[in-house]
Amino acid sequence: MNNYKPEQLEQWDKQYVWHPFTQMRQWQKEKPLIIEKGEGSYLFDVEGNKYLDGISSLWVTVHGHRKEEINRAITDQLDKLAHSTLLGQANVPSTLLARELVGITPEGLNKVFYSESGSTAVEIGLKIAYQYWQQKGEEKYKTKRKFVSLLNAYHGDTIGSVSVGGMDLFHKIFAALLFETVHAPSPYCYRCPMHQNKETCSMDCVNEMDSLLAQHHHEIAGVVIEPLVQGAAGMLVAPEGYLAKVREICTRYNVLLIADEVAVGFGRTGKMFACNHENVIPDIMCLAKGITGGYLPLAATMTTDEIYNAFLGEVDECKTFYHGHTYTGNPVASAAALANLELFERDNLITVLQEKVSLFTNGLKRFKDLQHVGDVRQKGLMAGIEIVENKVTKEPFLVKYNIPHRIVLEARKNSLIIRPLDNVMVLMPILSMSFAELQQVLDITYAAIRKVTEEEALC
Repeated sequence: MNNYKPEQLEQWDKQYVWHPFTQMRQWQKEKPLIIEKGEGSYLFDVEGNKYLDGISSLWVTVHGHRKEEINRAITDQLDKLAHSTLLGQANVPSTLLARELVGITPEGLNKVFYSESGSTAVEIGLKIAYQYWQQKGEEKYKTKRKFVSLLNAYHGDTIGSVSVGGMDLFHKIFAALLFETVHAPSPYCYRCPMHQNKETCSMDCVNEMDSLLAQHHHEIAGVVIEPLVQGAAGMLVAPEGYLAKVREICTRYNVLLIADEVAVGFGRTGKMFACNHENVIPDIMCLAKGITGGYLPLAATMTTDEIYNAFLGEVDECKTFYHGHTYTGNPVASAAALANLELFERDNLITVLQEKVSLFTNGLKRFKDLQHVGDVRQKGLMAGIEIVENKVTKEPFLVKYNIPHRIVLEARKNSLIIRPLDNVMVLMPILSMSFAELQQVLDITYAAIRKVTEEEALC
């Protein structure tokens, strides 16, 4: 690559690039952060400034940037094969990876369908669930065409995944494009939709899920859920036992449970998968983000043999799952994923992670004392710090004050990259971060929130 000057790159970026989830008018006014390289827990911009990666480059980086073992796996695979279709063919890395995924996911998830992103993994899960019931063989199942999802849900940005989403900020404008879904209350304890108190609540939200399925199960193909943590909603952490109860309800009413582990999988919650915390076995599991350690786009939708078998038949029965992507099961991405899983095992990462989770948990406690922090939510190395103007009323700051973005910029001044979700400051540190680096993430974030909300808030 040619050695372009930072100001030239800034000009071209603003002239040509449309950034996701970014108000481009604001982007045009500010000096952009242009990342050139990474090393371990750090990112470096084109001017040589060094930043701790406090969001794991959008929740994907596991073992750090430029991990030698994953780099080598990719280059070794490139010396053999960059890409070959999975339509009517197979390749070595995707076959080996499927075997590994079946070995580490909840028992019974024995089939792997590849794609490239969390959105497509969920989209595939929805289509598989729908087609499964249509091919189940009994007429009574053909009415099962709808899905239940949670309010505040985010499952991606393709039409199917948006249809089972529940975030008006992202999804409302597309309402006319979407298929009908049934929404269940979100376990948002800080702003409980059932108007209950967290300390005395008997999980009325899950009781409402029970009532919904009791009434609609004959038309429900599946319940789609982010196990334990609704990530993009602002790190909403479900109360203990919620997930297991949802599994029990789905089983009782003969409804498929689709677990979207895109954000929470691969160690994020302190276990390999969020479902492991409550020994839940979903019917369909969607994986992406951390699957390659943050290197390449890859996703997997995993199903049980029961579901897979409903697609088996003679050619003229047309039971085939007619879905696929050009880069499905890409060999290079699969090789990166294999190396990622080898590092999990070699470094005993899940066990090592527990002390870091303890540090993270203890370090977040003092945030609750800040004048404008309404709630702190955390599971494993995932945290959401909700910013409010008034702790008593839980009212947020007016949007015009742009408080979350100002906190991001303040943290950046002190060499930390973080990103908000609406009024929630998200921390998603790289799993391999050292204890000192993790403490630094906490310290810089704390100082940035305090300075912006208590010293500069209404400026």
